[in-house]
Amino acid sequence: MSQEINNSQRRKDAIKDMLRMLHEGKTVEEVQHVFAAAFDGVSATEISDAEQALIDEGMPVAEVQRLCDVHSAVFKGNIEEIHAPSMVPGHPAHTLKAENRKLEELITQRIGPLLSQAELPYDQLADAIRELATIERHYSRKENLFFPYLEKHGITAPPKVMWGVDDEIRALIKRSLHLAQARDPAVRATLNETLTRVNEMIFKEDSILLPMAADALTKTEW
Repeated sequence: MSQEINNSQRRKDAIKDMLRMLHEGKTVEEVQHVFAAAFDGVSATEISDAEQALIDEGMPVAEVQRLCDVHSAVFKGNIEEIHAPSMVPGHPAHTLKAENRKLEELITQRIGPLLSQAELPYDQLADAIRELATIERHYSRKENLFFPYLEKHGITAPPKVMWGVDDEIRALIKRSLHLAQARDPAVRATLNETLTRVNEMIFKEDSILLPMAADALTKTEW
């Protein structure tokens, strides 16, 4: 038991050190190289605890938010989906994941092919971006239903960080639509950035938020 506690603490400390290195300007590749030997699987709870510890020690939420996409790239592929939530249709976790699959379908099957065209079809692109903007319903449910329960269990850092990133994605979608409607070629770069951020959030919801919620929430709360 004591060894498990020590290992858990060691890994949490390593995650904190990793985030600090990124904060100090180290590249993702440098961080991955340094810490590759330290991890054979990282749980969502350990990431949450590390972020919370950094905020408790004085790192502004905005700084953790700035690192959010970077450290998710570091951890991608190494996060264990512990205590996976029920996948029964109608269960909130099932609904969240199903919506993420639809978002991925929209990105890969509709928006991606439009962006790949040499001559951008601005009107079609604007329609697709309007559809992407319905992600607001998804984020609003997550923020107003999931987050309060997590905070009730003392999990406050990840919701704050995620909500901030959600707002950045909302702003990018709005900017992308404006550029498409103005037939501005800059829409290509802005929308590509938007899709990257959306995909990163899909990963964080599937592999961090849902396992963390499954570990914390009671059956009644679900």
